[in-house]
Amino acid sequence: MTSPTGTGVALVTPFNAKGQLDLDGLTALVHHCIAGGVDFLVAMGTTAESATLSKEEKHDAIQCILSANQGQLPVVLGVGGNNTAAVVEDFASIPDGIDAILSVSPFYNKPTQEGIYQHFLTIAAATDLPVILYNVPGRTACNVTAETTLRLAHDVENIVAVKEASGDMGQVMAIIRDAPEDFAVLSGDDNLTLAMLSMGGHGVISVSGQGFPKPFSNMVSLALDGHVVQARSPHYALLDITNMLFEEGNPAGIKMVLQELGVCESYVRQPLWAISEDLTSRICTATKALMD
Repeated sequence: MTSPTGTGVALVTPFNAKGQLDLDGLTALVHHCIAGGVDFLVAMGTTAESATLSKEEKHDAIQCILSANQGQLPVVLGVGGNNTAAVVEDFASIPDGIDAILSVSPFYNKPTQEGIYQHFLTIAAATDLPVILYNVPGRTACNVTAETTLRLAHDVENIVAVKEASGDMGQVMAIIRDAPEDFAVLSGDDNLTLAMLSMGGHGVISVSGQGFPKPFSNMVSLALDGHVVQARSPHYALLDITNMLFEEGNPAGIKMVLQELGVCESYVRQPLWAISEDLTSRICTATKALMD
């Protein structure tokens, strides 16, 4: 994997009623996504509730994903944090079978732009794998500016893409316009994906795409092929339910979709909590309508 393109999905981590890993559910999820035509899988992102998983659970979940995938799709692994030295240490134990790394900008510390640049410079030097930057200021409290992203894109050979979830379309356009030709700009906001692709973006790392891989992948493929008008149909079909998925936090919403589809159960770990009865009803109704 050099520059990732197309539909990537940020996999959830299924749990059973006792709060333990549900590896059968995770296997079913991987198969569901592959059958739905997605282009790559992302393990241990925020959607995986990785902050609440032990090292042993992360290892077991990653191995499960790799085993279920059987080399059919590239697998991207989320490895990031707000302690640069600890991230470098984690890079040393990345298992075989991982094709690229997704690394979130440091959270909580609120580093300067120079601090963010030096952080990514340091961690990229610690691996030969391609590195995808992840800018999500709504979670990190610190935006990675277009200037910093472009500086890294031009200066560091194995920084090959950015998952851009700032919601700032002006920032997105500046990155697309001035990035190296082989640098991929990926949407981190499901409902902004079509807009980003129409401006020259290269793909998405999606939450809702794992629930509805066929229509979501179809939308992305149409847009990448230049058929933006045709891509509007699946985009608008998914618009309302995608908004619902984030009403009460991620990944409780998408896990309810997956339960409704019979892929895995909807349990989440504290401090996350199950979605309300009202939202559950609306999500299940919308899911059934999309499956008809």
